[in-house]
Amino acid sequence: MRITRQLKIIYMLLKMKLSRNMAFRFSFFGVFFVDGSLFLIQLLMFSTIYSQVGSIGGWDRSQMLFFIGTFSLINALNMFLYFFGVISIPGKIKSGELDLYITKPVNSLFHLSFESMDIGSLPLVFASIGILVYAASGMHKQITILTIIGYAFLVFMMLVLYYDMEVILRTIPFFVIQASSIERLEGEVITLCMKIPGTLFKGAFKFLFYLVLPYGIMATVPTQFFAGTLTLVGFVYSILIAIAFTAFTFAFWKLGLKCYKSASS
Repeated sequence: MRITRQLKIIYMLLKMKLSRNMAFRFSFFGVFFVDGSLFLIQLLMFSTIYSQVGSIGGWDRSQMLFFIGTFSLINALNMFLYFFGVISIPGKIKSGELDLYITKPVNSLFHLSFESMDIGSLPLVFASIGILVYAASGMHKQITILTIIGYAFLVFMMLVLYYDMEVILRTIPFFVIQASSIERLEGEVITLCMKIPGTLFKGAFKFLFYLVLPYGIMATVPTQFFAGTLTLVGFVYSILIAIAFTAFTFAFWKLGLKCYKSASS
């Protein structure tokens, strides 16, 4: 019953956002142009790097393209669903605007996260799917309905993990005055992990990107599953990491709210 209510709220927020975007068409198509340009640059960079080699670290061209398509899909869904809502959290904490959310009869984090869905990023979702289809056609493997379902499930779990990381980093301003450097670090880490499959990291870097800042598994694990190279241990590990970070995210957010000094205090 609670899930149904939350879905209805998301639907209402989406309708409101769509109405606002259509009222400001330049903003709507501007976002699509920016996201699409970044997507094309990423593909051009991929073609430049991998046009002269057969494989890198055991990843052939089709697998690497599928990996990039997967990260692009996760990022596009992130931009469409909750990115612009989540990144507004630090500003609302500093300004005291958060008061307007914690006094409403709706989960404050839920409302903040989904109030600024970006319709302009939706075409990039379909573009990413197109890249995935093209890459899959070059893998020369039998694709079953279970493969697609398993891949979609892992993409969903990694999307949740992506959300967890964004919220955790934007909850830090509850406790410190300035956290912009952490957000810059996040951008650098995401850029790196969008280019390099997690299996290529070794030693301390693997520990960092598989456990501490688990961006390294977000596109790697779904791609490995689709390619048939993911072990049972890897599958279970990715699910446990997503569950653990989700539990921590909600606990950390509640702790932040307890430390929050409202504008009226």
